[in-house]
Amino acid sequence: MNTTQTHKSKIKRLTGLLRSYRVYHRYLGLGLGVFLIISSVTGLLLGWKKDIDLLQPPTQKGATTDLAQWISVAEMATLAQTALDSAQQLANTPIDRLEARPDKGIVKVLFAEGYWEVQLDGSTGKVLSVARRHSDWIEHLHDGSIISDGFKLLSMNVVGLGLLALVISGFILWLFPRKVRQLKS
Repeated sequence: MNTTQTHKSKIKRLTGLLRSYRVYHRYLGLGLGVFLIISSVTGLLLGWKKDIDLLQPPTQKGATTDLAQWISVAEMATLAQTALDSAQQLANTPIDRLEARPDKGIVKVLFAEGYWEVQLDGSTGKVLSVARRHSDWIEHLHDGSIISDGFKLLSMNVVGLGLLALVISGFILWLFPRKVRQLKS
C-alpha cells in the first residue's frame, strides 16, 4: 500500500470518527442544555446574592459584639418565631439553624420552611429584619436539591460527566479537521 492510499484511509477513518463525534456532541449538548442553563443562571444569581437585597436580606448591625452581653439561644429562638408569626402569620414554623454574626452583633434565625430569615440583635433580642431568603431556594434549584438529595447527587454527576464529555468531544471536533487538512496537504 502506498502513502497516498494510507493517507486516504486515515482521512476516511478520521472523517468517519468526526461525523460520529459531531452526533454525540450535538445530542449530549442538547440533553444537558436545560441543566446547564439552569445551573449557569442560578450560579450567576448566587454570585450576586450579597449585593442584591432581593436575593438575600442585608445583614443588619446589633448593639454590641460582646458575646457576654447576648441573650440566650432559647430566647432568640422564641423571639424569632414570634416575629415571624406576627409579620407573616406563620405560627410554629420549625427553625433550621441559627447563624451568629458576632462581628455584627446579630443572629440570623433561618427557618426550615418557606426560606424565611429573622435577624435579631444578639444583646437585646430586638427584631432587626424579617425577610425571605430567595438565595436559598435559588441555591437548591442550582444544585438540584429542590427536588431531593438523591436527585441532587444524580444530576450533579450527570452534569459534571456530561460537561467533561462535551469538552473532550469538542476538543476532538476541533482537532480532527486540522489532522485531516494536514494529511491532505
